[in-house]
Amino acid sequence: MSVSAIKEQDYQAFRQILETSSGIVLGDNKQYLVASRLGPLMADQGVSDLGELVARLRRPGSGTLQARVIEAMTTNETQWFRDGYPFRVLKEHILPAYVKQNQRSVRVWSAACSSGQEAYSISMTVDEFNRTGRGSIDAEIVGTDIAPRMIEAARQGRYRASVARRGLTSERQQRYFRELGDDVWEVRPEIKRRATFKLHNLLDSYASLGRFDIIFCRNVLIYFSTDSRRDIIHRMAQSVRPGGWLIIGASESLSGYAGDFEMHRLDGGVVYRRP
Repeated sequence: MSVSAIKEQDYQAFRQILETSSGIVLGDNKQYLVASRLGPLMADQGVSDLGELVARLRRPGSGTLQARVIEAMTTNETQWFRDGYPFRVLKEHILPAYVKQNQRSVRVWSAACSSGQEAYSISMTVDEFNRTGRGSIDAEIVGTDIAPRMIEAARQGRYRASVARRGLTSERQQRYFRELGDDVWEVRPEIKRRATFKLHNLLDSYASLGRFDIIFCRNVLIYFSTDSRRDIIHRMAQSVRPGGWLIIGASESLSGYAGDFEMHRLDGGVVYRRP
């Protein structure tokens, strides 16, 4: 599918369907992105143009196709210990604070977890904190994503060697992975046991997820409309226990949305806490 073949009315209709189903907001003049991301899927489905795809998405029973479209339009950019700071502040400030409160376990939500690297990085951080001798704490980590393929990959916890190395020191590679052969590495059982993974759309109810002490919601709010962003932040505030934490992306801010959270500056960065 070429960009020139996308009719304006079809593009606008697709934008509306994508936002309604996933919350993802496509800007103006992003036809090139649609063409590059959906081209292979449309060819596989025998769909000739975007107008035909829109028509299929509007039909009853199109849930499977809709899920594949959302998955294709989602960035799924991730790596181990991405950006560094969130995991450092977790290890140096947040987990020690819970130990001082005599709380020995925490529930952590890794929202939009992609193929699991963030959730497993959190588990590794908990292990590293416990090795410091400053206390012992366990974690139940719930990773959620809208893409079925990403959730399945996260559950398996198996990665190509090139993916497994991205963002990891050699020490962490050796401590937290085992080689299975055929260029595949697997997260070790003691790290995997803390994490479970579920399909979840951030526009849907959070009731089934339970309540959390810490929420990681990084580099995803930027894809939502202003109203959806405000709603997500408010409902996350209701899902985190009093005194709990919200960690967002380095390029993101709750400015204008943070009525439910207090901003805290720690180690040169910003995190948010529910009073």
